[in-house]
Amino acid sequence: MDFSFSEEQTLLQESVQRFIEKDYAFDQRQKLIKTDDGFDRGNWSTFAELGWLGLPFSEEAGGYGGGAIETMIIMEEFGKGLVVEPYLSSVLLAGKCIEYGGNADQIENTLAEVIAGTKLGAFAFVEPQARFNLADTVTTAIQKGDGYTLNGFKGVVLGGPSADFFIIPARTAGAQRDVDGITLFLVDSNTAGLSQRDYATVDGLRASELTIDNVSVSDAAVVGTVNNGYELMERVIDMGIVAVSAEAVGAMEVLYKTTVEYCKTREQFGQPIGKFQVLQHRMVDMFVEHEQTKSLLYMAAMRLDEEYGVQARKAVSGLKVQVAKGGTFVGQNAVQLHGGMGMTDELNVGHYFKRLTTIDTLFGNGDFHLKKYGQIA
Repeated sequence: MDFSFSEEQTLLQESVQRFIEKDYAFDQRQKLIKTDDGFDRGNWSTFAELGWLGLPFSEEAGGYGGGAIETMIIMEEFGKGLVVEPYLSSVLLAGKCIEYGGNADQIENTLAEVIAGTKLGAFAFVEPQARFNLADTVTTAIQKGDGYTLNGFKGVVLGGPSADFFIIPARTAGAQRDVDGITLFLVDSNTAGLSQRDYATVDGLRASELTIDNVSVSDAAVVGTVNNGYELMERVIDMGIVAVSAEAVGAMEVLYKTTVEYCKTREQFGQPIGKFQVLQHRMVDMFVEHEQTKSLLYMAAMRLDEEYGVQARKAVSGLKVQVAKGGTFVGQNAVQLHGGMGMTDELNVGHYFKRLTTIDTLFGNGDFHLKKYGQIA
């Protein structure tokens, strides 16, 4: 099978690489995460101008017709640069919810603004009791007249502090863990009854806790169809898993290459530590974990581009298991082989490790997806 990128895909990869190398040095990134937004809105405008914000969407939805492969290419390079702009939360989660399930008005207005870079969104799907189970939803939406009243709580809303709107799943029918009975709603961030507590995450990004107290929305706020939001959620989250897995692959590559270079120069007992065979074995194992993860990433991305179904879901869960295993191994060994300096805030190694650790828990950790992989028929 030919895994070579097309000419257009290669140009995309080179474009993102140039941006990271020229405008996203580690010290610049560290300054960004200390700002109020936690990212650079100027960079976000650049993403829009380069077409990156519209790339993952179909031409019918106002995008440029890219798919999971193109998303993978962008996110892998973002992983190498530890990019903090809310591409995952706004474009690949909130934006994809609208593309897959939005009505004409939502696509022509809200999604168009996401693609233009003038509006940011967030997908508020996490609830404290759910433990990665998307169906476990206790936030409620009660129909009243020509609209709904929402009540509940959402945690770890990625990109929440900068979001202009939220996609909020709520239960409109059924019991707490029923797959049926979940409906998605598009809610403006300034809607009465919606309050949030913003905070910085361990990997330098931003997230929110969302309290939903008698929030009223109209029927036009429904994304997808009433009571059938679970399948839409699952499809969007699987795209998110491929995206963060690509990011992890990029981070793993930087870590093992940085570690190899360090071991060539760090001397102990009168010679570079890279000459010690036991450390050579460690670095080879880091390389192998990276390559295995990258191979599964390619397969999962191709499955998503072919057709979303059982094989795609199985490939995505298998990928997430390997990301958890490989990312932990590469991150821990990179920190250990750098010694005490691997734990310092000034060195980028620890920051890549923090991001890999966070990615392990996003959208379900390795144990969750190993179990899910065995359950997918």
